[in-house]
Amino acid sequence: MLSWMAWTWPTALVFIGIFTAIGILVAVEIRHPGGNARKGVLGLTTTRGDRLFISLLGTSYIFLAWLGLVGMPLWWPLAMAIAWGVFCFWKV
Repeated sequence: MLSWMAWTWPTALVFIGIFTAIGILVAVEIRHPGGNARKGVLGLTTTRGDRLFISLLGTSYIFLAWLGLVGMPLWWPLAMAIAWGVFCFWKV
């Protein structure tokens, strides 16, 4: 099924997760419009979408740095990326 792009199931799951997160943010924005702007991680006023983008960008840097410096396995950067995402969304 995924052979036309030489994807693996973990890669497909990452993209499914990203699209699911975007879908959830769209549903929350429809239900509660306005974006809930507040001061974010970098000291900027951010909305939910901004915080998702910052968390995804930080996650990619965490994984790339881990692969460049340490290599496999990827369980530790996964834990750090989840912690980064929680920090991005819960930081006031």
